Amino acid sequence: MIGILIISHGNLGDSLIHCANHVMGERPQQLLHLDVTIKDDPDISLSQGLALIQQLEHGDGVLVLSDICGATPCNIASRLSNPGKVECLAGVNLPMLVRALTYRNESLAVVVEKALSGGREGVMHIHPGVHCAD
Repeated sequence: MIGILIISHGNLGDSLIHCANHVMGERPQQLLHLDVTIKDDPDISLSQGLALIQQLEHGDGVLVLSDICGATPCNIASRLSNPGKVECLAGVNLPMLVRALTYRNESLAVVVEKALSGGREGVMHIHPGVHCAD
């Protein structure tokens, strides 16, 4: 099973996990978050991220999801990246996380592609009177 780590500003990671719990009906295993605030030393956050990666890695790889490309959480994620073992995506949203959780028993490469497609397909313009299907 692919481990998933969310690195984000403030408590976004915790909130996304809480929402994913609601959608999935239970707290998914091997899903952790690292919250980064303006007060945090990026080098200490990096060390914390490495420790979380070690907790999540059970031989299948880890997907790291960050919020904004170019910001401190994403910069920490990029320093954790190890192609084929620890893959990182920016722009995390709930559809991306749910898709990653749904396919996490596949290979890391498949989970990366499914998460990307979930993120893209989960963003849409909603018109009045149109019902959004689950």
